[in-house]
Amino acid sequence: MATYNHAEIEAKWSARWAETGIYETDVRTATRPFYNLLMFPYPSAEGLHIGNMFAFTGVDIFGRLKAMQGEDVFEPIGFDAFGMHSENFALKQNVHPSELVPNNIRNFRQQLKSMGGRFAWSHEVDTTHPTYYRWTQWIFVQLFKHGLAEKRLAPVTWCPSCMTVLADEQVINGECERCSTEVTHRDLEQWFFKITDFADRLLSNLDEIDWTPLIKTAQRNWIGRSEGLETAFPVENSSESITFFTTRPDTIYGVTFMVLAPEHPLVDQIATSEQREVVVQYVAEAMKKTAIDRQSMERSGVFTGAFATNPLNGDRVPIWVGDYVLSTVGTGAIMAVPAHDTRDFDFAKRFDLPIRVVVAPPDWHGAALEDAYTESGTVVNSGEFDGMENEAAAAAVIEKLEKDGAGSRQVRFRLRDWLISRQRYWGTPIPIIHCKTCGPIAVPESDLPVELPYVEDFRPTGTDQSPLASLPEFVNVDCPECGKPARRETDVCDNFLDSAWYFFRYPSTGNDEAPFEPELTKRWLPVHNYIGGKEHAVLHLLYTRFITMALHEMGFIDFEEPFRKFRAHGLLILEGAKMSKSRGNVVNPDTYIASHGADTLRTYLMFSGRYEEGGDFSDSGIEGVARFLQRVRDVCERFVAQAGDGEPMSQEAQQTMHRAIKKVGADIEELKFNTAIAALMEYSHELQKRPSLNKDEVSIFLKLLAPFAPFVTEELWEQIGQPYSIHNSAWPIADETLAKLQEVSIAVQIDGRTRDVIEIEAGSGEDAAVAAAKASKKVQRHLEDGAIVKTIYVPDRMVNFVTSGKK
Repeated sequence: MATYNHAEIEAKWSARWAETGIYETDVRTATRPFYNLLMFPYPSAEGLHIGNMFAFTGVDIFGRLKAMQGEDVFEPIGFDAFGMHSENFALKQNVHPSELVPNNIRNFRQQLKSMGGRFAWSHEVDTTHPTYYRWTQWIFVQLFKHGLAEKRLAPVTWCPSCMTVLADEQVINGECERCSTEVTHRDLEQWFFKITDFADRLLSNLDEIDWTPLIKTAQRNWIGRSEGLETAFPVENSSESITFFTTRPDTIYGVTFMVLAPEHPLVDQIATSEQREVVVQYVAEAMKKTAIDRQSMERSGVFTGAFATNPLNGDRVPIWVGDYVLSTVGTGAIMAVPAHDTRDFDFAKRFDLPIRVVVAPPDWHGAALEDAYTESGTVVNSGEFDGMENEAAAAAVIEKLEKDGAGSRQVRFRLRDWLISRQRYWGTPIPIIHCKTCGPIAVPESDLPVELPYVEDFRPTGTDQSPLASLPEFVNVDCPECGKPARRETDVCDNFLDSAWYFFRYPSTGNDEAPFEPELTKRWLPVHNYIGGKEHAVLHLLYTRFITMALHEMGFIDFEEPFRKFRAHGLLILEGAKMSKSRGNVVNPDTYIASHGADTLRTYLMFSGRYEEGGDFSDSGIEGVARFLQRVRDVCERFVAQAGDGEPMSQEAQQTMHRAIKKVGADIEELKFNTAIAALMEYSHELQKRPSLNKDEVSIFLKLLAPFAPFVTEELWEQIGQPYSIHNSAWPIADETLAKLQEVSIAVQIDGRTRDVIEIEAGSGEDAAVAAAKASKKVQRHLEDGAIVKTIYVPDRMVNFVTSGKK
């Protein structure tokens, strides 16, 4: 057995691949373009961790399969290097990010090369380079010119540790998603992108795109479409009215009080003199709480002393202020129907407010409710709408109020505009100039990029100003419209803007005149295959869709969804916790590459569990994978030693090979890497038993293994006398006749009586067996449509349909 020096072999082939440019695709002439995209890493620490390697390896395996299938695979790589994650790490290391980040990128680049990825390095992007963020700023300018970017005063979420605002999507259970600090709230002038203008399309397109269902569900829930009624109750002794939105107009006769958010502008106006002091005190205390706290804590509130009038029944409705109502949701005011809303019920019980039933529970005869009744039912205590089913009553109430000019049917979304401003240093400067005469003006495109200046003290200020505000030479400029003295915007962009369009840039990295060339964009986009983490469901993935839709709306591209297919991989955790550089619980893949080699690590990571599920990392099985690859080397060494191409393959050997071809190819397509590797392990045992090895069979086995273990297969491919490179060779095609598994006869019964015996593949699952049974004409004659109430399947033996006609 020859000694295998993995470090030497990996260095040899890395150099050869770089020298020949094997993974560089000519983006202009490719005839079968296939864009294979991974989520580019952010270099906020010294290096990639094992979870990154897990994610990237799966994408790379898929790309290698497609390349061997004849596609012109474009698999670019880059670095998402702006943002709080990088800046926080620089603060922790006490090194300026402009020095630290380039060093980190160099290390990341080396790690990515050592893993054997088929990356197109000539198209690398770095979001911190002016040649990249010039175009990030260009996108901001286009959004501004088209009315999709605006600065406005708004209540925002503030991270006291990161000392900046956060978008709603960056708050997880009341904590900053980056540092886990509990967030607070402030009112600040901030820049927003109007993602809500696209809410309907963002939602409806989810029905059409080929994405992991879990991600689509998460986006549906985040966008949160609701249909209902918008109406208003006039305030007594005032010219004001309280406007609100409700999805339950059928319960409007059950309103017994109203609740305003503490921030609502009418609170101060309508509070009576007797209640003013307690209201002011309550509002001040409420504003100290986070939105999450306000939703999760015990219901609290105070009476304002004011009343409104329900225009449908003339009821006098007390107006309260309560912190469980948020100004950022709906209108910041609700009609409270405690009989049919759990939150309102709790509030009414606590403050002894009336509870009036207007949708009757089953068998209800007027008794007091023990809990809110939130199901369907017949409308009662509702005047002319009594006796109607509540859904019909809802439509009738809306129709009546619309006819009276007192309300209208509305669609509302949970989605909020994207808060883009950050009061930090390390980011893309927002390309806006503020002029007292002209207002906010976009920096002329000819003046882009607005370069990020060096600021020695880059620490967050903790105010509404970023560190850039400390540089007069940066801040003070002339207005590009009127020429008068003006001030440059000092906030920087949320780094999610950098990553919302990077896939547009990759094919056009050599173009200094445009962010993306129309011809190249038409050839390569939308991205054919994108694989990434499910934790980005409503951050990165939603923002990429918005930016793509906006670019389409503005006429720059002819498609509005960025990815033809998206698949989410699972998360690799450590001892039950997410691996995070900020938590310090990362595993360095360099250790395993040094000790076992990249091929062993790649194969082990893909074999240790389902790629789409992830799991808890442990290296307990890595030696088994190392033995498997050694077994492969032994087989190839024995083939070389026997001389010649070996004996012709037996029928049984051909069947084994073609079943492996079919299994491995299908499993890689479905990202079932663990079962593909298991099949290869089983096949390698078969090869070990062969008295004589056939060159075609050994060659095909190496091809099947190549996507998982690119270095060792390239080396063995050369050793068995095949031309460079295995990764340019054609993926084998299974002969379906030979790949067909052994068939078994199974009985098909109806209510215990055998009606037919059919042939199916051994080991068929229930779905396949039942489908084959139902296809039998003999079975169909005895089986009425819709009559099956139960199906019993005994694998490889029997299907029994139990029908409703069984006595």
